[in-house]
Amino acid sequence: MLFRLLFFVLFVGIIEVYAFQAFKTISRVKWVQYTYILLSVAILIYIIYSFTQFDRRVGQTQQSLFTLGLLLITVIPKIILTLFMFGEDFYRVISGLISHFFVSGENSSFLPQRRKFVSQVALGIAAVPFLSLLYGVTKGKYNFKVIKQILFFPDLPEGFDGTTITHISDIHSGSFDDAEKIKYAVDLINEQKSDVILFTGDIVNTHATEMQQWTEMFKGIYNPKFGKYSVLGNHDYGEYIDWPTQKAKDENFEAIKDLHQQIDFKLLLNEHVKIKSGSDEIAIVGVENWGHNFKKVGDLNKASDGLSVNDFKILMSHDPSHWEYEVKNNQKHFHLTLSGHTHGMQFGIEIPGIIKWSPVQYVYKQWAGLYENLGRYIYVNRGFGFHAYPGRVGIWPEITVIELKKGEKVV
Repeated sequence: MLFRLLFFVLFVGIIEVYAFQAFKTISRVKWVQYTYILLSVAILIYIIYSFTQFDRRVGQTQQSLFTLGLLLITVIPKIILTLFMFGEDFYRVISGLISHFFVSGENSSFLPQRRKFVSQVALGIAAVPFLSLLYGVTKGKYNFKVIKQILFFPDLPEGFDGTTITHISDIHSGSFDDAEKIKYAVDLINEQKSDVILFTGDIVNTHATEMQQWTEMFKGIYNPKFGKYSVLGNHDYGEYIDWPTQKAKDENFEAIKDLHQQIDFKLLLNEHVKIKSGSDEIAIVGVENWGHNFKKVGDLNKASDGLSVNDFKILMSHDPSHWEYEVKNNQKHFHLTLSGHTHGMQFGIEIPGIIKWSPVQYVYKQWAGLYENLGRYIYVNRGFGFHAYPGRVGIWPEITVIELKKGEKVV
């Protein structure tokens, strides 16, 4: 613990010194420099104080969300400044050594002065993540996008040709702070007028009570002809706080499961249902959470018991690693898997057809959007809500609409 504290102090000290060096080269006005120092110290004191107040019996709160957001907004740009300024110091030392040993003259200085343009470039580049992160916490976290996808299946039953699915995931209701924006998102869901609505878990951050003020709003999601179905995510099990008793944890878990009924979703707990269109039917299979690095209570065999390889199956499984390790090559042939969980890390760059990048891709092979293996698909929703960092940059909150079509995809 002491080592971590010393490392943190050293790390913060280095980046603060270098950031100030960059700032000082563009402003020689003393009161401006002193204001910068006082503001930096005040922010640092607030961040340290807020983290010392974090209670593992409570978990994430609006204060902890704000504090983490403030930390990222202030520290990441300063890290970029530090890299530039440290690089310039390396150049200055090398130049100084060359001057000292190879350049004669009494007036030659060992270390050349800092170059103002380097600081200006560093500040300009650091402004990009600063403004992006600031936008992420003020606007980006509610910048809902409807993403539409058409999938072709040769063995899709005729009665379901053209069927549409609205897929949402990772509500994380305990993080919300703007009822108007959430109402707007629910209206977006309703505007899609899909035939079935599927929700793939994480209705809360930890506590069932987080959803209380939002229940009526989410109950307002219309009831489509094939119904509304849901599964649990890793956060729904209350694993990330210290509970006073096992009984309290169990009661919270039961209350979370009841939330799905309160918003008129049929919660599937390692089970399946069949929806019918005329004489045709498809299976909606729902497993509890199964994550390669998270809680493993999902039971695919139990959930699909009684289904054959010939049944058309849509699987809801919160964590996309489940598809990678158990689903994609399963002999029962799950045609389409719907997941969430990753949030796309709430940070990345996506320009359709050009670039799709997020740090989370180094942890999850399937982290956002559509993936295919031997005619079996997984779609990873980027998430409805947000968690930990109270914002989104480049990876926007998503409402997915998938249309099922019978036949082969025309290339």
